Amino acid sequence: MTVLYRGMDRAALDAAYDNTAAVSNSALLLADFDERSRRLRAEMPQHLDLRYGRAERNRIDYFAGARDAPVLVFIHGGYWQMRAKETFSFIARGPLAHGMHVALPGYTLAPDITLAGIVTEVRAAVRWIADHAREFGGDPGRIIVSGWSAGGHLTAMVMDEPAVSGGLAISGIFDLEPVRLNYLNEKLKLTQSDVRRLSPLSNIPGRSAPLMLACGASELPELQRQSGAYATARAQAALPGRLVCLPLLNHFTILESLACTDGALAQLATELAAA
Repeated sequence: MTVLYRGMDRAALDAAYDNTAAVSNSALLLADFDERSRRLRAEMPQHLDLRYGRAERNRIDYFAGARDAPVLVFIHGGYWQMRAKETFSFIARGPLAHGMHVALPGYTLAPDITLAGIVTEVRAAVRWIADHAREFGGDPGRIIVSGWSAGGHLTAMVMDEPAVSGGLAISGIFDLEPVRLNYLNEKLKLTQSDVRRLSPLSNIPGRSAPLMLACGASELPELQRQSGAYATARAQAALPGRLVCLPLLNHFTILESLACTDGALAQLATELAAA
């Protein structure tokens, strides 16, 4: 056995980051996400596919809330190489019930773009939303960035954007070294230099807006460890925010806690918006 990372060989490391295989009904959950998201977009079709850049997926779905309310920007997951914003519209129901606006940006997927390029696109999306939020009744002074899985990584990467007043990273990846060493890198093509530049854990800022880090207690141990390690590093740097581990929830069901009005993540989002 060739040990690659934390005592794991390639097969073990692949399994440690395979969320789809770890959740036996993940395909059914995703199909449910798609259907609920379709219904929400049908109810609120006014501001879909707003273009923020030139690439095909450089589009934003914007769901307007109360006048002058904060804006939650939700970045979808899929290990930077799968899925689309349209699958995740359903998460907007929780924040919308609290009056918040919700914007879901799309971005180009690997291997059609590098991870650095994805970060650049997401930064552009956040800036576009801040520039245009007032047109939809949102408050550009209260932009909360959130994201799930790969979107959690991207959330951490854009916390230094001037428009961002808070962050909620859900089940994120904050150290890219195991990703470089496992099956995910077949499309990402990460180098050691990329890992150093693009891992939030390797680039703890001197200052930051509050960042909440959330994971499910039934997630893969590596996903839980990633959030815990990043939370510890931020706490040691005296940066605001905290780690929240939600009991019983896995990598997919954790999103229900944002989609539900009284869910713990919806409450965290409103807490950040009120700070």
